Amino acid sequence: MRFKKLFLVVLLAMGTLSACSPSNNTDDNASKSVALVTDGKIDDQSFNQAAWKGLKDYGSEYKLDRGTDGYQYFQVKNQTDLKKGINKAIRQKYQTIFGIGNESKSAIISAAKSNPKKNFVIMDDTIKGYKNVASVRFRKDEGAYLAGVATASQTKTGKVGFIGGANNSVIASFKRGFTQGVADQAKKLHKNVTIYDQNVGNFTDTVRAQSIATNMYDKNVDVIFHAAGNAGGGLFQTARFINQARPAQDRVWVIGVDADQSDLGRYYAKGGQEANFVLTSVITGVNVATKDIASRSYQDKFPGGKMITYGLKNNAVSILPGQIAPNIWKDVQIARSKILAGKIKI
Repeated sequence: MRFKKLFLVVLLAMGTLSACSPSNNTDDNASKSVALVTDGKIDDQSFNQAAWKGLKDYGSEYKLDRGTDGYQYFQVKNQTDLKKGINKAIRQKYQTIFGIGNESKSAIISAAKSNPKKNFVIMDDTIKGYKNVASVRFRKDEGAYLAGVATASQTKTGKVGFIGGANNSVIASFKRGFTQGVADQAKKLHKNVTIYDQNVGNFTDTVRAQSIATNMYDKNVDVIFHAAGNAGGGLFQTARFINQARPAQDRVWVIGVDADQSDLGRYYAKGGQEANFVLTSVITGVNVATKDIASRSYQDKFPGGKMITYGLKNNAVSILPGQIAPNIWKDVQIARSKILAGKIKI
């Protein structure tokens, strides 16, 4: 999910040998470089970081070094400069360009029209009608469902929360899965659980997210799952402030998103005890998808014109054990197995 826009660019110089070509053809040494263009930090502990990991994994598998003939990232100042980043990549002869999120849609369509021989990928959205554009979707609802199972089991107050980022289909998928997971597990445990949910409206407003989180915790919510991108930092600030004034056993919980966000939950509880308020994190395997698409392109199998869906079945969506109790984790794994077997429909 994302939520800072970014672009993954894969250069693949591909050639074919004619029957009379010499055995040491130069195409064997052609660049297979990969570049990432983003308007966000590469170490955001979210989408950007996961995408960059995919590039590094790709480089490692194909024995490519970081740099011109391997993998690299380029950071632009803001969203409006992303088109400039794409053009720079095209000028430097990169072949496959990835954009993440709905906001990248127009930029990709424009570039795809002007550069029919280049490959483009939109992640977390769909572009139809272009043979040089591949669309990638993640089953966010599957991971969110598992977070809902853990949340319904963990809550002591019977009040839980969901904070989304922008008002789009990706966030709706997170919310749908989480809500169903909470409801199903609460029914199984014969618990009454109330869900409070609200979107920030974007993925950057930490102040707004902090205000939403404060209101939820004031209502005695004790577990909040966020899918708010960088805005989610406001939730972590609020949880830390509350928890520092409480004994560790009375902490309120946060469930992270996209990458392992447990580092953001470290704090000192009342009395000086070192603790962590991140219950778990729902992982979106952006790295799995970017590495896979890059590898397909490397092998001259770019899936242009197709929709590719990544989920639990290919380990592109998952949930971490984190601080989930063993008995609760068992229920999470049972739910996961049922989703894979088609016994739970989301």
